[in-house]
Amino acid sequence: MKIKTKTQSALLALSLVILFWSCSTISVFSPEAYKQAVDLKVESLELISFATTPYSDYKEDVEDLKTELNKAYEFSKGRPKNEISTKQGEILINPDGNLLGGFLKRWKEEENLSQMFVTEMQVLVGDAFDTIIGLESGKIDPSEIK
Repeated sequence: MKIKTKTQSALLALSLVILFWSCSTISVFSPEAYKQAVDLKVESLELISFATTPYSDYKEDVEDLKTELNKAYEFSKGRPKNEISTKQGEILINPDGNLLGGFLKRWKEEENLSQMFVTEMQVLVGDAFDTIIGLESGKIDPSEIK
């Protein structure tokens, strides 16, 4: 239950970031950022599904995913007026947090995880990615500005 409460707190923090910055100017839609988020969601959820088996069997896959997540985070950080999306990515990948980064760290430390925990984390990580994807898809597409 303690893990679930911490994870719920992380999702609440993510939602609060959106709320507090909702009145600020936000970057325009980026098809590349949108595609990165969708691709990373699919890859992350698939990799999470293997966490009931030994981490050592998937160590290279985890490192590859972390590299791709860091690339997406740096891309987000480099876009002007993109603080909200960047903060969401930071919360998602934080190894000391309670979403994807923390999950991957825990899998490494414990070597394999229970099916119930894995299933719950898939829901939470999927929701976090959906928030990021929704924010990006809700941005104004510069090609539609007249």
